[in-house]
Formats: sequence, structure tokens, C-alpha cells
Amino acid sequence: MNSIAISGSPRENVGKRDAKELRYQGKVPAVLYGGKEQLHFAVEKTSLKDLIYSADVMFVDLDVAGQKVQAILQDAQFHPLTEEVLHVDFFQLDQNKPLVMQIPVKLTGTSPGVKMGGKLVQKLRKLRVKALTKDMPQYVEVSIEPLEVGKSVRVRDLKFEKFEITNTPEDTIVSVTTSRALRQAEQEAAKGK
Repeated sequence: MNSIAISGSPRENVGKRDAKELRYQGKVPAVLYGGKEQLHFAVEKTSLKDLIYSADVMFVDLDVAGQKVQAILQDAQFHPLTEEVLHVDFFQLDQNKPLVMQIPVKLTGTSPGVKMGGKLVQKLRKLRVKALTKDMPQYVEVSIEPLEVGKSVRVRDLKFEKFEITNTPEDTIVSVTTSRALRQAEQEAAKGK
């Protein structure tokens, strides 16, 4: 799992006026949850860019006035018109407790059904993964090698040693359906007999 380092400065005052002043200075108000007590701090807006506007899932190495913790981005609030980041919430990680995160699906291999003219349909682009911090994958690999036309890979078909997928077992991740071109070819072949 990739990680990004972000440093912050503690906030003395917590309120709307203070938050507005921070934003004016190019900073974003933030809160860290999950520890013994909540920690209110501010981070530079520019330091959040690679974390928020990335398809990758990342751990955050937070440093607030010398207090270092590992966290994940829990939530980000945006201005409805300018889409400027208004506030971020981080969740402190505990190395001994499993956590659940949305992890991207990475399709691997070549489907024989697609080679035959079938259409690849990906229903789920992310899966809920439960794992210890050290075992959290960057992405969940799903092989499409066995997919013939009309076949699919469901959550129940995936088995991993170090983490667990918590989506409904019947959920379809990816399937190969009959394309219009393949249907027409089959109909024409049937007529020719």
C-alpha cells in the first residue's frame, strides 16, 4: 500500500471564523479521529492534492507538531461551487486491528469470451476489503482468463490469504456478455444451416 506524508499544525481555536481564516491562508482545517482523543489541526491545501485527486488508495503518515501517526483519509468536504477542499477528516490506524477500505479492482489476463467477440462488463470497480494495515492490498487482482461468453466472476469466487472481501458473495464483479456482433454472427450461421 502506498503512503503519503502530510504535516499539519495544531489549531488553537476551533470555529467557523478560525476555519475561514485558515482557508484564506491556503490551509484546510482537519480532524484526526480514532485515537484517545480528537486532534484538530490544519494542513496546507497543496499537500492534499496527491491524496484527494488520486485513484490510488493511500495511507497517510501524519505529523502534527511532532506527533506522528498513520491514518487514512476518512472524508473530505468540498465547496459546492468552487469544489475547493473545505475540511478533511482522518482516521488513525491501529496496527493490531483490521480495517475495511474500498480497494480498486484490477482485471488481469485475457478472456477467451472477449476474443470470440463477447463484451466485457465490469460491474464493480472497487471492493470492500477487510485486513490488518500491513496486509491491505493496493488493488484486488481479478483474473478474466476463465471467462467464456455468458460467464462471470462473483465475489464468492475470490479467495485471499491475508485479506477478506466483505461485499455480498453473490455480487458480480465482471462478466462477458454476448455482443450484438456475436449475436448476428450466430444468427447468420444458424440460417446458413
